[in-house]
Amino acid sequence: MKRGNIHDTPGCKAVSGVLQRIGDKWSVLIVTRLGARPMRFNELKKEITGISQRMLTLTLRGLERDGLVTRTVFPTIPPRVDYELTALGRSLLAPVSALGDWALKNIGRIDAARTKFDASVTPKESSKIPATPPRPIRIANGSARPA
Repeated sequence: MKRGNIHDTPGCKAVSGVLQRIGDKWSVLIVTRLGARPMRFNELKKEITGISQRMLTLTLRGLERDGLVTRTVFPTIPPRVDYELTALGRSLLAPVSALGDWALKNIGRIDAARTKFDASVTPKESSKIPATPPRPIRIANGSARPA
């Protein structure tokens, strides 16, 4: 039997790949926006504060590749392109919303735990601790803003 990383299994790799796609903030914001209705590229860009045109394009392509979003081109001048969640993409709304709700409900406890932990470590130890991720973005009533 070959020794190796216990987490280097096909199932673990598959889950990791999916979590990389749906775990980034831009994918979550795009999925939640498209959960309300189909949208055009510029509508999404205006709705999602801080996303660059390139990042929106790359994220939409990735979501489309993974079967979460469809892209429909209408033969008009200029061409009209709508993005919409697929059935698979719609099935992602509930878990993403639940995770967001959990984060909002527990951010105070997490901040308190971080403060307590940070006060207990030496400067030398603290240099080995990964940086704290940015504050989560709250999604409420169709607007995104820092929590």
